[in-house]
Amino acid sequence: MNEKTTQLLERTFRFVVDVLKFLSTLPYNFIYKVPMLQLSRCSTSIGANYEEAQGAGSKRDFSYKIGISYREARESVYWLRTLNALYTDEKYRSDFQKFTEEAIELKKIFTSIKISSRK
Repeated sequence: MNEKTTQLLERTFRFVVDVLKFLSTLPYNFIYKVPMLQLSRCSTSIGANYEEAQGAGSKRDFSYKIGISYREARESVYWLRTLNALYTDEKYRSDFQKFTEEAIELKKIFTSIKISSRK
């Protein structure tokens, strides 16, 4: 496994751990349960599918799993935006911004990998 792959595996792992830790600090409200659960699911799926892609049996399988990581990063952006709009307390703004920026970056990275894998 090359260094860039190892770094991206670690980056996606760090992202999900940090997001889950952050979600655990937010005040609970029943109405926010769905967006929190959705964010926890899609953010964990980014790295899990990238990890799965490393053991892909074919180029097509690799590309498919990278596509899932891309879609899950997109979805993470959506749920981060939703929760950011719901949790209006200023103390959460910088964390929401940081996680949204990272999800957008991951989305761009997986787009690039998918394009490269077609060549």
